[in-house]
Amino acid sequence: MTATVPAAEFDALLLDLDGTVYLGGQVIEHVGEALAAARELGSRPMYVTNNASRPPAEVAAALTAMGVPATDEEVLTSPEAAATMLADTHPAGSAVLVIGAPWLATAVQDAGLVPVRTAAEGPVALVQGHSPDTGWVNLAEGCIALRSGIDWVACNVDSTLPTDRGLLPGNGSMVAALVAATGLTPRVAGKPASPLLDEAVRRAGSSNPLVVGDRLDTDIEAGCTAGYPALLVLTGVSTAQDLVSAPEHQRPTHVSLDMRGLIDAGRVVDLRSADTSAWTAVTADGAVTLARSGGAPAAHDQDDRSRDAEALHALAAVVVAAWAGGSTRVVAADDDTAAVLARAGLTADR
Repeated sequence: MTATVPAAEFDALLLDLDGTVYLGGQVIEHVGEALAAARELGSRPMYVTNNASRPPAEVAAALTAMGVPATDEEVLTSPEAAATMLADTHPAGSAVLVIGAPWLATAVQDAGLVPVRTAAEGPVALVQGHSPDTGWVNLAEGCIALRSGIDWVACNVDSTLPTDRGLLPGNGSMVAALVAATGLTPRVAGKPASPLLDEAVRRAGSSNPLVVGDRLDTDIEAGCTAGYPALLVLTGVSTAQDLVSAPEHQRPTHVSLDMRGLIDAGRVVDLRSADTSAWTAVTADGAVTLARSGGAPAAHDQDDRSRDAEALHALAAVVVAAWAGGSTRVVAADDDTAAVLARAGLTADR
């Protein structure tokens, strides 16, 4: 291992869950081994989730059952970050109107505040998190309370929630209803805002954290907002093409095909200093054209690790050129180059 391995360089890993650690209730391949090795290298995992309905103990137990050992202290949920924001703003013992699951009310209470459920109880703030039981009556209480001028914190503004039945309305959809009804805008605790990550860093005692996630618009944007390096793993929502076209506020510092990039220098690329000398990426006529540099050997007859490393460096060459030149269309100079990019999940024109 060398200092170029993220787990040896960063003292904490701020890990997303769905699409990063597990997918569809199943742990993603290589995750358990990679995180165990990362611990050995001194990088502490902190699981940071926008999910507002489950307490850390439940999340930790679920992870452990999947073969990814985790303690309650290594899980941070958006209700905890939201409660911290409220406690930092309002005196202990203040009433806070809770719209959300029981865990959100518990987080508010644990922060030294008093959870209430009606506007008539004189809340100084409203905190809103996802619950499948939220209905018109709850939103009406929130509307009344907000019109009195109180503070408003949303655990997250995710418009949808992934389920085994597909995407369903998330907390952001409920928040949007109150935005429409009041014309007000909440402070936000969860990703892509920075409070959730900042609280995870504080709890981990970290001085050099790395954000790890599969979504550019939540995980990576949160890292950019907070000013932390971020690793995009291509195991979930965001694709290689999304990376090529990522706006500046959603650009990771690192990319890997999967979580093995945390512990294997051949399976991760630092986009700030990637060696792309094996490739020539030329931007012209609204496209980035990639070709193998003269004399650069192909990895076709080598092992999977070598082919993955080749694909990542080819992807890095495209990404660096696209970000510099503003082009998002990718052209492969030949079938060989197209096949290499396809291994990284990027379909190129010919």
